[in-house]
Amino acid sequence: MLLLTIAVTACGGRNGVVYESDAGRTQVEDAGNSGRPLKIFNFKVEMAEQLNALTQQYQEETGVPIELDTCGGGCDYSAELKTRFNSGDKPDLFFVAGYTDLDLWEEYLEDLSSEPWAEEIQELARPATMKDGRIYGMPLAMEGWGFIYNKTLFRKAGIETPPVTLSGLRAAAEQLQAAGIRPFENGYVEWWVLGNHLLNTAFALQPDPAEFIDEVSSGSAKLTGNSIFDSWLDLIDLTLEYGQAAPLQTDYYTQVMHFAKGQAAMMQQGSWTQLQLDKLAPGLDIGFLPMPVNDDSAKMDKLQIGVANYWVVLKNSVMKEEAKAFLRWLASSEAGKKFVVDDARLIPALKSIPVPEGRLGPLADDIMSYMKADKTLPWLWQRYPGYEATTSQMSVQMQAYIGGQIGREKLLAEFQRIWESARGVTHDSPE
Repeated sequence: MLLLTIAVTACGGRNGVVYESDAGRTQVEDAGNSGRPLKIFNFKVEMAEQLNALTQQYQEETGVPIELDTCGGGCDYSAELKTRFNSGDKPDLFFVAGYTDLDLWEEYLEDLSSEPWAEEIQELARPATMKDGRIYGMPLAMEGWGFIYNKTLFRKAGIETPPVTLSGLRAAAEQLQAAGIRPFENGYVEWWVLGNHLLNTAFALQPDPAEFIDEVSSGSAKLTGNSIFDSWLDLIDLTLEYGQAAPLQTDYYTQVMHFAKGQAAMMQQGSWTQLQLDKLAPGLDIGFLPMPVNDDSAKMDKLQIGVANYWVVLKNSVMKEEAKAFLRWLASSEAGKKFVVDDARLIPALKSIPVPEGRLGPLADDIMSYMKADKTLPWLWQRYPGYEATTSQMSVQMQAYIGGQIGREKLLAEFQRIWESARGVTHDSPE
């Protein structure tokens, strides 16, 4: 596990003292408060610095001590969260994804349906956190991904119309390469880039994605012999043909850094990269392209948009009321709204937090534009049987395909085997 330790200084107000514990946590204690701190376990390393500043401000205003712990870049948040629960070190406020992840954690979660912000959740963000009519989490933010592209490099290559089809994407890649510009920077060392996001494309473009997942999960449909999956592999092959030489050696930070430096015109990433890109290359002229698998422009011109994780409250915590109060403050206070929009640069998932156009940068503008036009594709890995165990296993097979160890037929057969294993089917070899 990699924990991000944030260097902080003493904060003012209420005799507050900030220090770093041996476990790598940034802890804020109030000298005048004898109660234990409110424990927050953060999954999103990109906003660690900003969340640290926010929790310090909250401590100053309320006197509630906060212990903030961030799961760093290579940390498996879900696995670490389970470890903490098993050891008895349960956080009071933490994150879970929706659907099957909500099912996994439901017994530990406080019903938040009566909280004032619950009515303000964007419709697109509501289903994943609801069960039996109850709301169990406050969405952190709306996020989306696709191919982020450098508009300056596209113009340099003479590309006037952003591609939204597979053949159009290939033509753009050819033009870029002819102009001496590498088309793709592929960060395929990251399992979540592959098993969550890239793979999601093949599911999200099915005629009825949720029904298809239910059918594959029940055994009435298969991942082998599916035309969308076959076409999806054409997209992967395109990124490999026009990408850098060693995509399996490129991690998230290297990918973003190379893209920011103009070493490639496109990268598969999401709106969460805006903060890093702003620091690395202020004013970079960028936008989103969809991830097409065929030439049906009406179906392909969509972005995959959803909520990665939801704030949830441990229902048996002695700090339960303090945790709920923090979420109310986050959703309603000027400091909380500023954190979401100006500091963390997140796309609000609550209708009560307005965002002026251009405030969050071009990536967020594109996400909100696609949302407004109802050109969205769902996030689906949260519905897979076995959730992250399934996606991580599938990502391993994708890396084998990318590395040339297995071919198309073998890859899809391995996918099928993994899903059958997740639903309890045993066999000696892939079908």
